[in-house]
Amino acid sequence: MAAELNLLDVWIPEQMEPGTLFLLEHAGGLGKADNPYWAVLSCPSCGSLGLITRQQCIGNESMICGSDQCSAEYFLEDGRIRYRPAN
Repeated sequence: MAAELNLLDVWIPEQMEPGTLFLLEHAGGLGKADNPYWAVLSCPSCGSLGLITRQQCIGNESMICGSDQCSAEYFLEDGRIRYRPAN
């Protein structure tokens, strides 16, 4: 299953609907030097905000929602959000 990825040009947290991505202005300044935080992504299932790394942003690593109420697993692929298939 896949969902559209929405891009937000200006940081307005109230406009971060599920599946919205905001690229950080000073991307790479926080986190590990080899895989820094690159963007804020709103979980496509529940809307919880979370920082994502460069590797997650380019689709090399998957993500799991950090919310207490949600455990969605997904990754970014060709400008879309692709949910991880259940085993």
